[in-house]
Amino acid sequence: MQKMFSNMSVKLCPGLYCGRPRLNLTEGECGVCPRGERTDGEKICRMCVESPELYDWLYLGFMALLPLVLHWFFIEWYSGKKSSSALFQHITALFECSAAAIVTLLVNDPVGMLSIRSCKVQLLSDWYTMLYNPSPDYVTTLHCTQEAVYPLYTIVFIYYAFCLVFMMMLRPLLVKKIACGLGKSDRFKSIYAALYFFPILTVLQAVGGGLLYYAFPYIILVLSLVTLAVYMSASEIQSFRNLVAKKKRLVVLFSHWLLHAYGIISISRLDKLEQDLPLLALVPTPALFYLLTAKFTEPNRILSEGGNGH
Repeated sequence: MQKMFSNMSVKLCPGLYCGRPRLNLTEGECGVCPRGERTDGEKICRMCVESPELYDWLYLGFMALLPLVLHWFFIEWYSGKKSSSALFQHITALFECSAAAIVTLLVNDPVGMLSIRSCKVQLLSDWYTMLYNPSPDYVTTLHCTQEAVYPLYTIVFIYYAFCLVFMMMLRPLLVKKIACGLGKSDRFKSIYAALYFFPILTVLQAVGGGLLYYAFPYIILVLSLVTLAVYMSASEIQSFRNLVAKKKRLVVLFSHWLLHAYGIISISRLDKLEQDLPLLALVPTPALFYLLTAKFTEPNRILSEGGNGH
């Protein structure tokens, strides 16, 4: 009875994210919870011990794929059609990002294991706790800014840092040795591009991390559909024969199909396997639709038919 009365006498902390340390419930002052903890319903800081959900892993996978896809794009863009070094640079970029992902998991709590503990994302505001510092007396602000989505926010920055370190350690030496077909000014352009897009990705995560968390499945689907249509149009692929004429085209097609599947799984979250798995059958639909309708939308045919009065 005395314990119950004691708990009732403790006032709840103001705001959404202010809490009391677990070791000092009655005497401690309300404030920010230590890293790796967040408040519960009683405004007491509790350690995050849950494992990330499937959707959380898919979000981290999306953020990890962004620099890899950008690496591959700029390598292909600056290597040229006749450069034999592009394949080695693609493999190196994959190795850099994979090594960075593994090291990032190892240095996060629990250290030395390929797993992480996390706080469950409940609201969009969990990503922007700095905007929810309360002012109980309308004069003094109680600063309770913390990582309520631990570690989904900061782990992306750590991953990008390791990606940059591995790139600067490996890529310049590789490019210098194998990119002999390119001019001296063109050899390192894909590396220079990375020095631009990594800060952009960092700012994107810092400002829009919460929005990306909820929107990334739809971003993947839209961008993969648009880029596939642009690629097939630019490559003048209008039939299955044109598609299988080059192995590179099949690689691009299967890569986009993987992105389609990734987006569908992210949206459905596979909550009900018997209902969600059949959706994966829709993955080839955009490519098939394009191949079946491309001949009807060819500009030369439309102009000729218009000139003939049809």
